[in-house]
Amino acid sequence: MSLAFDFEAQWPVSTRHHARGSALPGLLFLSQRIPYPPNKGEKIRAYQILKYLTRHFSVHLGCLVDDPLDVPHEAVVAAMCASSHFAHLTRSRARWRCLSGLLTGEPLSVTFYRDAGLLNWVRDVVARLKPEVIFVYSSNMAPYILDLRANVPRVVVDLVDVDSEKWRAYAETGQGPMRFVHRREWHKMAALEARIARECDWCSFVSDDEAALFAQGNPGVEGKMRGISNGVDQLYFDPSLPFEPLFATDRANFVFTGTMDYPPNIAAVRWFAEDILPAIQARVPDAQFHIVGASPTPEVMALAGLVGVFVTGRVADVRPYLAHATAAVAPMRIGRGIQNKVLEAMAMARPVIVTTDALVGIGAIPNVEVLLADHTADFVDRCVQVAESGASGIGQAARARVLADFVWAQRLSGFDKLLGISAP
Repeated sequence: MSLAFDFEAQWPVSTRHHARGSALPGLLFLSQRIPYPPNKGEKIRAYQILKYLTRHFSVHLGCLVDDPLDVPHEAVVAAMCASSHFAHLTRSRARWRCLSGLLTGEPLSVTFYRDAGLLNWVRDVVARLKPEVIFVYSSNMAPYILDLRANVPRVVVDLVDVDSEKWRAYAETGQGPMRFVHRREWHKMAALEARIARECDWCSFVSDDEAALFAQGNPGVEGKMRGISNGVDQLYFDPSLPFEPLFATDRANFVFTGTMDYPPNIAAVRWFAEDILPAIQARVPDAQFHIVGASPTPEVMALAGLVGVFVTGRVADVRPYLAHATAAVAPMRIGRGIQNKVLEAMAMARPVIVTTDALVGIGAIPNVEVLLADHTADFVDRCVQVAESGASGIGQAARARVLADFVWAQRLSGFDKLLGISAP
């Protein structure tokens, strides 16, 4: 399959009505990655928020670009904003550079995303344009503005997840020297998050559960915390649209979608491919597992050597895989916030088999809107159940839940109070 596909045709940018020099109040928006194309979890949320912000503010966007495939899309994002700065980051160099955090006492995640040019641009925007609001997407970007906070009336940081908890999980489940690196990152990120909560006006999270978890570890800041869930583009993820199948549909096909260099996703597909799928195949011969997503690591690519396992790499469109899946699976053992993969599969009216960690923040009803399984034997039973008898009712209930509770416009209105947006 060719990788030269047209992202704009799939995710058209309709919010282009902003005119430079308009009377809209100014807003500085910082993101650790360019928020377009919206083809992975963090970029989906950032893109939808950016579109929402441009309806109410004159947006000045600063972000990093760490994937050469994203460079051609800079013009699309620039057209949405009053001004923009794209800092190009070479990941291999950034990995070495981030070790400076060991000397400065900073989180390595912060030093990884540091760029001198972007820092100078941020300072210039704050001093010269005097934005009324700063909106920061992710804790890693907050150090760009923390020392400038006094010069801006309102600062909102979308922490999305409690990132320190992710590092804590890595520290507790990892092995070898990396456990000590992860433990250090856990404590450093927790300290940074606490500073963000103290010094900024609002902190948002992808769910009320994440906001509550953060508040438990940071008493006294509860009033600044808000859970604002992700949504789904229900018109894009529409099961009534025609999709040609990309695999044989005369057998059971289980599909996992996600960026495949992300450790929790790697752990999830390994569990399914190595432990769950063989047990399914003992009861449902010819069952297949499709790992759909960009940047598969060698560890993930090796899974394609197992019977019935296919690794696609980056694809133009995940919807054909979901549309013809027997079920989507999300066997997450480490997870933070809302799993977009689950919401998208639900929107496509597919049965989704999830662990408890994959269901956090979604609140779908087990055995009514999703199927829940936390152990290998349970996961096998749920997959066999769907393969043998189907679960169309669960798929339809899943889409109904998305339409009721997870449409983007509905979700993002939760930012209005935080940003000082008045009702029309």
